[in-house]
Amino acid sequence: MWRLAVLCVLAAVCGSRARPHLSPLSPELVNYINKINTTWKAGHNFPNADFSYVKTLCGTLLKGPRLPVMVQYADDIKLPKSFDPRDQWPNCPTLKEIRDQGSCGSCWAFGAAEAMSDRLCIHSNGKISVEISSADLLTCCDSCGMGCNGGYPSAAWNYWSEQGLVSGGLYDSHVGCRPYSIPPCEHHVNGSRPPCTGEGGDTPSCLNKCEDGYTPTYQLDKHYGKKAYSVPSQVEQIMSELYKNGPVEGAFTVYEDFLLYKSGVYRHVTGSAVGGHAIKILGWGEENGTPYWLAANSWNTDWGDNGFFKILRGEDHCGIESEIVAGIPKL
Repeated sequence: MWRLAVLCVLAAVCGSRARPHLSPLSPELVNYINKINTTWKAGHNFPNADFSYVKTLCGTLLKGPRLPVMVQYADDIKLPKSFDPRDQWPNCPTLKEIRDQGSCGSCWAFGAAEAMSDRLCIHSNGKISVEISSADLLTCCDSCGMGCNGGYPSAAWNYWSEQGLVSGGLYDSHVGCRPYSIPPCEHHVNGSRPPCTGEGGDTPSCLNKCEDGYTPTYQLDKHYGKKAYSVPSQVEQIMSELYKNGPVEGAFTVYEDFLLYKSGVYRHVTGSAVGGHAIKILGWGEENGTPYWLAANSWNTDWGDNGFFKILRGEDHCGIESEIVAGIPKL
C-alpha cells in the first residue's frame, strides 16, 4: 500500500512539473508554450494590459437558457474538407471584419451581432449589407444578462427575433444608427489608444434613437430574426449549419494560455480558467493534420492572427461545440 502511495505522490509531482503555473501574460508562459511542440504558437497580445482588464473581456455566462434545437439534414450536401465563408460569399464584407469590445464583458453581444450581420447579407444574396449594432444589443436587452458584466448568447438571438436590432459600426465610425460607444484600448506599449486597465465602466444606457444626422428613425432601422435556435454539438451538424446558413455564435471556457494565441490550432495546454467567452465561428479546416474551427474574436486585430484564431475541432475542446446558437434573418 505504501508503495502505491509513493507512486501517487511521484505522479502528482511529475504532473505539476510538466505543467508549471506561470504568470498569465508573462514571457515565461510564452516560452513554455512554444517549447512544448504543441499545435500552435504563443506571443504577446497584451503587453500593455493589466490581467484584470483581460478578465473583464470574458463576459459570457455559460450554460444559460436553451433555445429550440435545429437539426440540419446533412444527407443532401457533401461537406468539403475545409470551408471559409469569406471565399464562399465574397460580397459580404462583414465576414472579414474584426471588432473591439473595449473594456467591457460584451463578447456575448459581439459574437451575436457579428454573425447576424453576416447572415443578413448571405440570406439576402448581398442585397442587405449592414453592421448589426452590438451597442443596441448590449444596452437594450435586459433579458440577456448584466450588460458589460456578462450575458447569455442564446438570449441575444432571442432578442433579435422578438425586438429587432438597429445598425451600428465600430467605435467612432459614425456608421449606422448606433455605433459602439466604448473606446478600444491599447494592447501594446506604443500606440495612440488609452492603456488597458481593469477599470471597465458601467454598461451604457439604452438609447431608442439613432445618432444625430442618421436616417431612417430608430424603429425603422431595425432588422429582425425570423427564428433563433441552438445547434447540436455534433461536428457534422455544426458544419452543415455553417455551410448552409453562415457563421454562428459559439461560447467556450478561456484559459490563461489562450490569451497568448498567435497562430496555429489552439488547444489548451496550461493555465487556469479565466472565464466564459463568446466568439463568431466562421468555418473549418485542417492544419498539419489537426482539424480546426475558424473563429473571429472581438479583441481588435492586434490580437491573435489579425483578430482570428483556429481551435481544435471534434473534441468539444473547452466546450467550443456545446453552446452554439444561431438564427435565420427576417428579410
